[in-house]
Amino acid sequence: MKIAIVCYPTFGGSGVVATELGIALAERGHEIHFVTYQQPVRLGLLSNNIHFHEVHVPEYPLFRYQPYELALSSKLVDTIKHYGIELLHVHYAIPHAYAGYMAKKMLKEEDIYIPMVTTLHGTDITLVGNHPFYKPAVTFSINKSDVVTSVSQDLKQKTLKIFDVENEIEVIPNFIDPKKYSSTFTDCQRSLMASDDEKIITHISNFRKVKRIEDVIAIFYQVQREIPSKLIMVGEGPEKERAELQCEQLGLEEKVLFLGNSNEIDRILCFSDLFLLPSETESFGLAALEAMANKVAIISSNAGGIPEVNKHGISGFLSDVGNVDEMAKNAIHLLGNDQRLEKFKTNAKNVSKEFEIQNILPLYEDVYEKAYKSRYKNSY
Repeated sequence: MKIAIVCYPTFGGSGVVATELGIALAERGHEIHFVTYQQPVRLGLLSNNIHFHEVHVPEYPLFRYQPYELALSSKLVDTIKHYGIELLHVHYAIPHAYAGYMAKKMLKEEDIYIPMVTTLHGTDITLVGNHPFYKPAVTFSINKSDVVTSVSQDLKQKTLKIFDVENEIEVIPNFIDPKKYSSTFTDCQRSLMASDDEKIITHISNFRKVKRIEDVIAIFYQVQREIPSKLIMVGEGPEKERAELQCEQLGLEEKVLFLGNSNEIDRILCFSDLFLLPSETESFGLAALEAMANKVAIISSNAGGIPEVNKHGISGFLSDVGNVDEMAKNAIHLLGNDQRLEKFKTNAKNVSKEFEIQNILPLYEDVYEKAYKSRYKNSY
């Protein structure tokens, strides 16, 4: 099948999932066309089955903000017509499903009917979509999709609560590719991050307020007083400067490493002992799943879809949002006993196997088949 995938090409979870999905589909013989404003960060070399089409937004002085949705819908029309695309898969309701629907309408004028699958990832629902200004557009985009999926049961329930949804929403969880975590990196030297007697704790995010970066630092502050340890902070975002200042105030400058964004998460996680995810909300918790696939135990909040990934008392521990003391206590409980820590790390690896891509990919292919069969449904 020839499939066009629209996503954000950044380090965020939705872009990673969309890119990895496209790569896996191409390996199964599908022809994949990524349509976005720059090549996705997880997309390496292109091939006969993987193509990238850049959406260029011309500068025009009349517009205060350049109309990306207009440029995207036009690019989709051109790509679908030129390459004979059979299905459109958009990640995020706004702006991608909205632009996708406009492309469908333009193509209908030429008797071309393209089915559209929309995957909801979280921010488009919990933040953007819940704003009164955007709510009608999000509702419209969801209802005009041929098939709608969400990455967790929790996100599905939130969507149904917030919006007047007419479509059925199918839950297809995020996934990991086990092939990416099966190698032993000879150049992954633990000593570059910590000494032999120190435990390594990691946090990976886009450093937004919702990630509660201040809680990450506060948890680590308590842990390092009891357990010799280092904290590795991976990512960029608006809360990074505040986090660096917090570390300075707590005297943690020598114990916390800020590495910025990275394409080599597995190399960072390969020697980690514990992963912190105290988020205010998470639609799924892909960063935690990637850590688990690298055999890392999890200390997290119980927000959103995280409990669907991190199994309390098995792969790690869950706590209420903001309960820093309990999270720190649980972290010390794990790190203070090597045998117990190894058990949780092994459990985390085993739980992650439920989300391996070979288990999830057929679910998307079934959805594509369903959408293709109903491709005339929302063409009017």
